[in-house]
Amino acid sequence: MNDLEVLLPHVKKDSKLDSKSQLHLLPELADLHNCNNTLYLEARRHEDLYMWAAKTPNGPSIKLHVQNIHTMDELKMTGNCLKGSRGIVSFDKGFDESEWGRLTKEVFTHIFGVPLSARRAKPFIDHILSFSILDNKIWFRNFQIVEKDPLQPNGPPQTSLIEIGPRFVLTPIRIFEGAFNGATVYSNPEFITPTAVRSAHRREKGDKYKMRKEDQAERNERREARRREEDELAVHKVFA
Repeated sequence: MNDLEVLLPHVKKDSKLDSKSQLHLLPELADLHNCNNTLYLEARRHEDLYMWAAKTPNGPSIKLHVQNIHTMDELKMTGNCLKGSRGIVSFDKGFDESEWGRLTKEVFTHIFGVPLSARRAKPFIDHILSFSILDNKIWFRNFQIVEKDPLQPNGPPQTSLIEIGPRFVLTPIRIFEGAFNGATVYSNPEFITPTAVRSAHRREKGDKYKMRKEDQAERNERREARRREEDELAVHKVFA
C-alpha cells in the first residue's frame, strides 16, 4: 500500500475502516476528500488480500484478489524514478478482447493516471505502469524509462526499461454496477476462493491419512491370516 502511495502522487490516504461491512461509507469518504476514484485494500485472515477499485460515487466497482506481492524493498531492483513524477499507464491488447477487460481498463486508467491538476505531481514522465492479462489474471509491473545506455553514458540516446517494483497479480472476482454495491455486472467463473483451496488441501491430507490407516489395517489382517497355529510341542509349552 505504501508503494502504491509513492507511485501515485495524487492520492489522498485515509484511515482504515473498522469493519468490511462498512463499505457503503467509502463513497462518502471519497466525496469528503473531493475524490472521484477509490482504491480500497481489504486484508483478511490467513494473509488474504483483496482490492476494490471503484468510480465514486455511482460506480462501477471491481473486486479483485491480490496475489504474489513483492514490494520495492523486497525486490532490491536497480530501477528508480523521481518521487511525484507522472507515469504512463500501459495496457496490453488483452483488455480490449472482453467486456470486463475494457471496463477494468477504464477504471484503472482513472485511478492510476495522474491528473493534470494534481498539486504534488511533478512535470516529468520517467516510468511506465504496465498492466497485462495472462491466464485471466492481471499482472502489474512498474518500469523506469532510461534514455541512455548505462554502459555508455556519453553515447547516443537509447531508450530502455528497467523494472522498479512493486509486483503483484490481480484476479478479478466480481464487477458491481454501483460503488461497492449494486447488481453484479460480471462474475469470474474460474475464481476459487483461498478458503476453498485451503479446505481442499486439508481434505487431501485427510484422505492420505485415511488411506494410510486402511493400508495399515489391511497389512495387519494379512499378517494374522498367514500366522500358523501354535505347535503343541512348542518350547514354552514343553518346559512350562
